[in-house]
Amino acid sequence: MNPQPPLDSRPNPAALLRAAAQEGRGRLKVFLGAAPGVGKTFEMLTQAMARKQGGTDVIIGVVETHGRRETEALVHGLEMVPRRDVEYQGRTLGEMDIDAILARRPELVVVDELAHTNAPGSRHDKRYQDVEELLATGIDVYSTVNVQHLESLNDVVASFTKVRVRETLPDRVIENADIEVVDIPPDELIERLRQGKVYIPAEATRALGNFFSKSNLTALRELALRRAAQAVDAEMLDYLRAHALAGNWAAGERIVVAVSEQPGAAELVRAAKRIADALRGPWTAVHIETPRSNYFSDADNSRLAATLHLASQLGAQVATVPAETVVNGLIRFAGEARATQLVVGKSSRSRWFELRHGSVVDQLIRETPGVTVHVVPMEQDRPASAPRSRRAKGQWGTATDYLIALGLVALVTLLGELIFSAESITNVGLLFLLPVMAAASRYGLRVGIVTSLISSLAYNFFFIPPTHTFTIQDPQNILTVLVLLGVAVVSSQLAARVRDQALLAQRSAAQNSSLAGFARQLTAISKPDELAQLLCGEVGRLLGVHTLLLLPEDGQLALRAAVPPDARLEAIEQAASRWAFDHNQPAGRNSETLTASEWLFHPLAAGGRVLGVFGLARPDAGTPIRSDQLPLLLSLLDQAALAFERISLEAEMTTVTQLKERDRLRAALLSSVSHDLRTPLTTILGMLGEIRPATEEQAVQLRETRGEAERLKRFVANLLDMVRIETGALHQSIEPVDLAEAVATAVHDLRRVLQNQTVRLDVPPDLPFVSVDPQLFHHCLINLIENAAKYSSADAPITIAAKRDASGLTLSVLDEGPGFPAGEERRIFETFARIEGSDRKGGTGLGLAIVKGFAEAMGIGVEASNRRDRPGACFDLRFPQSKLVKGMAGE
Repeated sequence: MNPQPPLDSRPNPAALLRAAAQEGRGRLKVFLGAAPGVGKTFEMLTQAMARKQGGTDVIIGVVETHGRRETEALVHGLEMVPRRDVEYQGRTLGEMDIDAILARRPELVVVDELAHTNAPGSRHDKRYQDVEELLATGIDVYSTVNVQHLESLNDVVASFTKVRVRETLPDRVIENADIEVVDIPPDELIERLRQGKVYIPAEATRALGNFFSKSNLTALRELALRRAAQAVDAEMLDYLRAHALAGNWAAGERIVVAVSEQPGAAELVRAAKRIADALRGPWTAVHIETPRSNYFSDADNSRLAATLHLASQLGAQVATVPAETVVNGLIRFAGEARATQLVVGKSSRSRWFELRHGSVVDQLIRETPGVTVHVVPMEQDRPASAPRSRRAKGQWGTATDYLIALGLVALVTLLGELIFSAESITNVGLLFLLPVMAAASRYGLRVGIVTSLISSLAYNFFFIPPTHTFTIQDPQNILTVLVLLGVAVVSSQLAARVRDQALLAQRSAAQNSSLAGFARQLTAISKPDELAQLLCGEVGRLLGVHTLLLLPEDGQLALRAAVPPDARLEAIEQAASRWAFDHNQPAGRNSETLTASEWLFHPLAAGGRVLGVFGLARPDAGTPIRSDQLPLLLSLLDQAALAFERISLEAEMTTVTQLKERDRLRAALLSSVSHDLRTPLTTILGMLGEIRPATEEQAVQLRETRGEAERLKRFVANLLDMVRIETGALHQSIEPVDLAEAVATAVHDLRRVLQNQTVRLDVPPDLPFVSVDPQLFHHCLINLIENAAKYSSADAPITIAAKRDASGLTLSVLDEGPGFPAGEERRIFETFARIEGSDRKGGTGLGLAIVKGFAEAMGIGVEASNRRDRPGACFDLRFPQSKLVKGMAGE
């Protein structure tokens, strides 16, 4: 059997997932500057213009020119989406119209000032959230930002400029962005300011005396260059992890800080932020989840979540790593993160804790070569009024725990007295290990140690001569008591460790059991409503929250289940749920979108599509879900989504089976009818051609009869063609065809149908030949022209026009009838389609379906629309460039 490769030799799954997550998303390019006026917007527009000239569809979402003529000149060369007006406190504010951009769907959109705060009432609070929505739809974005707007550098900039920037954005927004630094020397920027190219003269004079000093601009320039270097470093790390390349590759500093649930962890995070700022390096806050996590109270979990959130707001990446001990988890994580600096906290509360922590630091130093370890003092004292947490109670035990332990010692002492008096056994001391093991296993290490001390005293008092005193005469008995005490302490430690690991395993087993039980119940459910009720009930029971499930119904999200059943959603909750459904991202409370909602909504997704939205809220209006509960919730939602998809697929398979059977019967019927009618029709037409009318009236009747017979023949031919399309029995003979000649032939063959119609031909003779099957193309033209004649009045002309454009060539058949009802343009090509309220409701509904089938088989696009210049319908046959025959044109 081949040995397992070491962990470092394997590609990092997280790095691979991050790379995969970028597929299908748009790319963000950020033009990063040190200060206003360096030319970020000008450079962004210049590159956008170059992309447009290269064939990219580029539009402007929002650009602030600040009256600079050079910038305004570039804006005029690009399409701009009008801003959306927002009324606020009697003023009208212009904000970027994200819905208009999404409807326009360009390849690249230019969005200036990424850190901008949107007007109240907008869908998102910040412009960077609008940009993230655009990126999620696959649209590329160009944007600008100054270095002082980054959250992690905001306080650093304020410390030397004395100006606190209020509009900031999290550093994570630009983590996966392409960053281009737009830089000019401070002296040149100051000269631009004096010339009035940045601000108006009055503002420029004030700025030169404050923010735009040479020292400030030099420091800001350094920050911008270092931040860009950090982005390059992060990109390199992802590459190393994805390709399993070992080593620190310490081209720059990387800081890891270990955080816990203790109150002083917030100060530790801030200290790590200062170290990261001083070293100009990226940093990560990590929590190592050990068996101690069994004792965490709700307050501890909330404090830990707040600490990790603070680290995230200060610009750190955050992570939670399970491990048996803090040391092992830190060592492993530091290696995976290629850390060069490790920051840990030092307690000021307990000498015992300091001794233990000192050994941790020594082990970290020994086992992380090449990593600098910082030990930062950390205040851990709780306020006197703070309630005692479950964790502290679990470690020190309650009064009841100690009373029970004392009772066990008393019981063992009584048992020992009975045995000692009956048999004079001298090794009664071993009995006192029993309450020690029991107390440590049941109540933890502290209770076990106290029990071991009480057991030693009881053994000394009742069984070591002189009895009933704490005096020990025989030195051998002193050794016995000390050994008993040592064995008891060690035993209590081992028992407590086993207990902690058992509790951690029990918690994991309980979670796995919940997931397994939920999965087992899912297998027996075949109806969406039952599944919705089960999901809401199970999540509500496990997490202690109110729940509801929304599923799409007629284009809206409808409430399918709720616990309690009287749950109601206000307008803000409905908007949050819709946004979560549309964008496959959480929305609502404790998310980054529509945070005013009392409910938190998670999308229910499977198979690459969103099936519904799951909402949860606390009965006390608190945080909907703790950070440690999130993995369980996501696992339950993933299982439920798979079950919903299974039920949906089962219903679809049943429908598909029915459709296949229906189509098979229809094809058989069409084939039978068409073949049975073809022979008699041929005979009838032949006999009609041999009849010679004796009078003019008979001649008219004969022409009408022959016309109807020919129409019936075309109908039978359409039936046969539809059978060929649906059975895949089309055989093509592709060759160059002259459009002008093909149109003229089709019009000639329909001379009886068109005898009372005016036909206008606008097909230039110099158009290139098209590569099609002549017979199939002739059928398409016949059906389109006959359809136009059928629904046009006698005095309304039929126009057949062709024109060439950049995408290829378009042949149009236009009539002047009533046209189509709105939204029915595509359904007209369905088999047997009859559009009510339209001139297209007559006929068999086969002709246009055959046109679409033949056209698609030949690689031609076909579309129907209402005419723009006048009432009527327009049918377009679109020939791409690949269907045009080069070097061949009509005479």
